[in-house]
Amino acid sequence: MEPLKHECGIAMIRLLKPLSYYQEKYGTWMFGLNKLYLMMEKQHNRGQEGAGLASVKLDYRPGHEYMFRERAEGKDAITEIFGTVQKKFAELTPDVLADADYAKRELPFVGELYMGHLRYSTTGKSGLSYVHPFLRRNNWQAKNLCLCGNFNMTNIEEIFNILKSQGQCPRIYSDSYIMLELMGHRLDREVERNFVAAKEQGLEGTDITHYINEHVEMANVLKTTMTHFDGGYVVCGLTGSGEMFSMRDPWGIRPAFYYKNDEFVAVASERPVLQTTFDLQCADIEELQPGHAVLVKRNGDFRVEKVLDRRGDSACSFERIYFSRGSDRDIYNERKLLGEQLREPVCKAIDGDVAHTVFSFIPNTAEVAFYGLLSGFKKYNNERKIKQIQALGHVPTEEELHAILDNYIRSEKVAWKDIKLRTFITEGNSRNDLASHVYDITYESIVPHVDNLVIIDDSIVRGTTLKESILRILDRLQPKKIVVVSSAPQIRYPDYYGIDMPRLEEFCVFRATMELLHERGLYDVIENTYKACKAELQKPVGEMHNCVRAVYKPFSPEEISRKIVEILRPEGVETPIELVFQSIDGLHEAIPHHKGDWYFTGKYPTPGGTRLCNQAFVNYIEKVYNYEK
Repeated sequence: MEPLKHECGIAMIRLLKPLSYYQEKYGTWMFGLNKLYLMMEKQHNRGQEGAGLASVKLDYRPGHEYMFRERAEGKDAITEIFGTVQKKFAELTPDVLADADYAKRELPFVGELYMGHLRYSTTGKSGLSYVHPFLRRNNWQAKNLCLCGNFNMTNIEEIFNILKSQGQCPRIYSDSYIMLELMGHRLDREVERNFVAAKEQGLEGTDITHYINEHVEMANVLKTTMTHFDGGYVVCGLTGSGEMFSMRDPWGIRPAFYYKNDEFVAVASERPVLQTTFDLQCADIEELQPGHAVLVKRNGDFRVEKVLDRRGDSACSFERIYFSRGSDRDIYNERKLLGEQLREPVCKAIDGDVAHTVFSFIPNTAEVAFYGLLSGFKKYNNERKIKQIQALGHVPTEEELHAILDNYIRSEKVAWKDIKLRTFITEGNSRNDLASHVYDITYESIVPHVDNLVIIDDSIVRGTTLKESILRILDRLQPKKIVVVSSAPQIRYPDYYGIDMPRLEEFCVFRATMELLHERGLYDVIENTYKACKAELQKPVGEMHNCVRAVYKPFSPEEISRKIVEILRPEGVETPIELVFQSIDGLHEAIPHHKGDWYFTGKYPTPGGTRLCNQAFVNYIEKVYNYEK
């Protein structure tokens, strides 16, 4: 119900031909810049807090800029940054603007390498200084590094200490800046290695520079940088000498896809982005494998190389349920199956009364799962019709056939999302009242007191929107019963790899479970879990187990769901309400190739995630119960 924030979206394009080639074939040397814009707009769903782009010119001239960056904040950041770039071309005549050689020589953001980023903050830090790409400058061309990514690291303190042990003093404590400084340090060493090699060959002056530019190996830099990090990531970068790279974490948590032909190399966070931008088929596009990197050298040589050994098979299932665009072929089918698999528990919730049930969905990401749920019930209804016809025992009359066949699955667009609230209202009661009107309903779309209303969403996280808006406004239709369906299982544990849900107390499932423990006097479970988490935190991080899982063991998912209804039921709403969640088995059956399910099961793919979950429970107990730290 509540929009989750997710970090982030990446887009890269490396042109492999001279700019004049694109001017002649496509009518503009802006081919790369235009395609970057399309890739970023097609990933707008991944970040609306900020955006940035960077560009590198090959064949630089000393005294002239060759590496450019533009960033902006806000939901219109993409339009703003590209508008700023285009303003630099606005005063040129059409003839001058069509001169690719002039543009390459004189204009900013005209180059062969482009990189874009869309930001959703998962840290609460805001401001232009936190918007990607990040830039590390140096007078040695090859030491310039521009970095962006879709990542969140769990061991930032450890990396910070590594930098300090090297004698560095990072200015900002964030994973983005610390990664920039660590990778920049390793890039410096790689450049210096080549400097020594060039001197040994007797080279001097600019010949040394050319040697370095041609022999820098970003694979060496990545191998000595990324081995330190624990987390989910796709890290992308450009160097001033013209190297381009994109690397995926060895657990496969965050996604990346790439495409290459003889004209360009392109990388994006989602497959359909590349399909739409470049008019490609699914089979044309490759998924970047865990621990591997796309590497394009200054001279255009392309390769995919294993940087780190694979450490797991934990591709994020939430990407498939919620974040990635549903236009992807496989994601569309997976979301439909998630909905279809919920037929039996939903049928049980409405006591099999399909004739008096209206099916709908919460806009907009649950729409595909809704089609799947409908498909499941249509099959169920057809099976019933066949049995009814067979039970007649004779050739049915036309009236008998109509009586049976005219029973159909009823679906309506019941809920509408009207507005996005702005933050200028600060007074609490006013904000709550406005929040109740985020959604609207289609009036008289069900028969009052007769029809059940089944409404599906992709997930239920905090429950805030259910309580403040959805349930209250659906109750105006006066249904016999409201069944809220989640195509995802119960979200029980925080995420530390890029999704904005780091605290246990944010989850309605956790809050309901803690209330059940109190109601049933199971204080020993709370106390023992707290002590166990404290003990785990004293162990080496690689030896820790997630002790928070113990708080859920006394209860079935159905018991927890009933308690969630109690705590989320708005005051004055008396309509019977039931929650139906996807099962873990159903999740894995629908999404077999994306096994990252830690938010549902507590099985974190990296040691850092387990450590932070234990710490989250300790923090919660010490805050709520005033335990001594």
